[in-house]
Amino acid sequence: MSRIGNRVLTIPAGVEVTSNEDKITVKGPKGSLDFPLSKSVIVKIDGNGLSVERKDESDNSNIMQGTTNAIIKNMIDGVSKGFEKGLEIIGVGYRFQVQGNSLTVNAGYSHPVKITVPAGLSVEQVSNTEIVVKGINKELVGEFAANIRKVRKPEPYKGKGIRYKGEVVRRKEGKKAAK
Repeated sequence: MSRIGNRVLTIPAGVEVTSNEDKITVKGPKGSLDFPLSKSVIVKIDGNGLSVERKDESDNSNIMQGTTNAIIKNMIDGVSKGFEKGLEIIGVGYRFQVQGNSLTVNAGYSHPVKITVPAGLSVEQVSNTEIVVKGINKELVGEFAANIRKVRKPEPYKGKGIRYKGEVVRRKEGKKAAK
């Protein structure tokens, strides 16, 4: 039994959810999102409540019930509040620079790394060493933040690199002096 799949989602005021046989659409003040539905689940909307039910008792139906419920909840949260992911860069000479829809990362390489911000996302520069990725699609926000982090992952000896805001990097001691 899926506890996530059995929960009833409440649709907040200002958010409109419509469901067809093969697609669910969520519209809100921040935008609109679509998601293709699996053939093994049924989405029922009654008033301001939404529930996802299985068509049969197969394992695939059970799996897709929980997955669909979680994705629809993220869609509702995204169009009403939005998602954001903070990144910070640590190191001498390391910095972010946002210009329009492009992000330039100076991370200790011989060249600056230029990244194009995908449609539907925005990047705000808090300072030279901090940025915030914002958007309505949780999957896109997380994936783009992970791609930025891949430019220079935090290393365990000095802690230099790009990390998520609040991420703790375990530090190693390094070489000991010879006796």
